[in-house]
Amino acid sequence: MSAPEQPPAWARRVGRLLAHGVWRTAVLGAEHVPTEGPVVVVANHIGLMDGPVLVGALPRPVAVLVREGMFVGPLGTLLRASGQISVGADDGGRSALAAARSHLRGGGAVAVFPEGSRGRGDASDARAGAAWLALNAQAPVVPAAVLGARRTGESVHRVPGPRRRLAVVFGAPVRVERPAGVPGREALARANETVRTALAAVVAEAVERTGIPLPTDDPLAERRGRMDR
Repeated sequence: MSAPEQPPAWARRVGRLLAHGVWRTAVLGAEHVPTEGPVVVVANHIGLMDGPVLVGALPRPVAVLVREGMFVGPLGTLLRASGQISVGADDGGRSALAAARSHLRGGGAVAVFPEGSRGRGDASDARAGAAWLALNAQAPVVPAAVLGARRTGESVHRVPGPRRRLAVVFGAPVRVERPAGVPGREALARANETVRTALAAVVAEAVERTGIPLPTDDPLAERRGRMDR
């Protein structure tokens, strides 16, 4: 089977234009990202533009797992053309994970927001997709903190104003594996906690290093709470 196509070079150029032309994005720790071979980049998720900013900050092309609902209209056309991976709800994201695994096995980079939805971005919770990819593609995981794309009180759907100060901070790679004799489900849970802990630590360190705080509110969680009443 031939290796999946890499995202086109122009996709990273667009990301860089947004990160450094539209906004003022400081990038720290990019040397932690392997320049070749498979790698899973995991990032916290606070705002609408986290993905494009991350693409512009990374030193290599990357395919980002993006919620299926974003693949509509002109934006959907752009996402498909730029090589991003649609995550559908119908199959629980399995087809997206299979596509991402193929991309990794072809030597590519994949980016995942393991928190799932935009919120506080402190990595207090994480879905196991990134850990599953790392285990099944034998890829290192690079945690990344994205800061400033949303401030307290702003909608998770809002685009940051021009020239806002943002930051992307990459941490040292971590590796996860399935120990001999450990059931698959338990190994995945352990790997996921390792990934979540590493991401939370990088986020906390990034806030301290850059002085850019996380938002203190979680609009989507608050909305879910109202719907449950």
